[in-house]
Amino acid sequence: MHSTKDLLLRISAIFILLSAVLHLFVPAVAPWIMTFAVALFSVLTVTNPYPGKSIRGKRLFNFQLFSCLLMVAATYLMFRQRNEWALAMLVAAVFMLYASIVIPKELDKEKSRDL
Repeated sequence: MHSTKDLLLRISAIFILLSAVLHLFVPAVAPWIMTFAVALFSVLTVTNPYPGKSIRGKRLFNFQLFSCLLMVAATYLMFRQRNEWALAMLVAAVFMLYASIVIPKELDKEKSRDL
């Protein structure tokens, strides 16, 4: 089951990137693809909380949740044909990238402390 969630997460992330690029060529279709992809990505993120007990890890998970909210805002801005959607998506990507790099390190640190 874990691999299915991981696969869906990767597919939704690819569709988010695809819709951002597609917005340059077919701006009428891109927001709909972005809506589906962001909704799937956000649901998978929310249903997969931080498994450890570290305060730092929980804060990093909150970064991921904030990133999902920013992606929802970016999707709304894309529908409204506002160019600020790209800025909101960029900020969301930075938060998500940071959290996705640091969370595994924090989990490893917790596991080494428990041993």
